[in-house]
Amino acid sequence: MAAIRTRGALAAAAADAAAHKRPTRVRQVPALSRGIAVLRLLGRSDEPLGVQAIARALDLVPSTCLHILRVLTEEQLVAVDARTKKYTLAAGLVALARTALRQHTFPAAVQRSLEELAAMYRATAIAVEASGLEHMVVVALARADSPLGVHVDIGSRFPALISATGRCVAAFGDHAWADIRARFGKLRWDAPPTLADWRSEVEAARKTGYAIDDGQYIRGVSIVAAPVRMASGSINALVVVGVSEQMRRIGLARVGEELRRRAGHISKLFGGEAPGEETQRQVLATPQ
Repeated sequence: MAAIRTRGALAAAAADAAAHKRPTRVRQVPALSRGIAVLRLLGRSDEPLGVQAIARALDLVPSTCLHILRVLTEEQLVAVDARTKKYTLAAGLVALARTALRQHTFPAAVQRSLEELAAMYRATAIAVEASGLEHMVVVALARADSPLGVHVDIGSRFPALISATGRCVAAFGDHAWADIRARFGKLRWDAPPTLADWRSEVEAARKTGYAIDDGQYIRGVSIVAAPVRMASGSINALVVVGVSEQMRRIGLARVGEELRRRAGHISKLFGGEAPGEETQRQVLATPQ
C-alpha cells in the first residue's frame, strides 16, 4: 500500500507540474481590447482625433467607437474638445502612469543616483526605459537648482534610437543592424549625423560604455548616456542633459565615465551584465 501511495503521490506531482507548464489561456475581451487600441492610437498621434478618424484607423464601427470614447471620457482617460469634437489623452491616464512608475523598481533604484548627478553637474539627470526599437520613456528624473536647464517630465517619450540613449540601445541591445538602419532614416535631429558617422559613434559607445550627443539632437543641448542592462536583456539608461556650454566646461567624457560607473552598478543590481564586461572578457581571452 505504501508503494501504491507513493506512486499516486508521484503521479499527482507530475500532473501538477504539467499543469504549470501549460500556457495560461487568455480569453479575448473585445471591448477592452478596443478601448486599449483607442488609447494607444491617441498616444501615438501628434494631434487630436475625431470619431471618424479613430474608427477608420482601428477598423471600428463609428457608433461603437463613439461609445468607447464616451466611457473613456467618463473615466477621465480621454478628453474631448467641446468645439472640435476631437479627442486626446487626459490627465487621468497620466495619474495612472505616475502611480505605476512610483511602484516600479527601476525608477526607485536610480532616484538617489539621479539626485546626486543633478547636484554634481548642475544639470538635469534622467532615467529612461526602452521599449525595443519603438521608443524610450522617462521614468525618473532629478533637476538641479540652476537658472539654466532643459525641461523634461516623467512620462516623456521619444524615439528609442535618437540622441545619446539611442546610441546606447544600438550598441548594447540585441537588435539586427537592418532594423536599426531602417529606423535611423526616420529620426529627426537638429543637426542630423550621417549613417556612417552615427554608426562609428555607436561603435565608440560600445568601447567606452557611454555615448555623447553634443548638440545633434537638440541644438545647444549636450546629452550623455550610459546603458543599464536589465536581466531580460533590455537596455535602459542613465542620462545627464544640460546646456552645451556648461556641459563642455565640465567635460563630456568626465560625465560619461561617472554615468558608466553608476550604470554598471545598477545593471548588476538588476541581474544584468554591466556593459563593457563582455568586451573586456573577450580582450582577456584573446591570445597575446
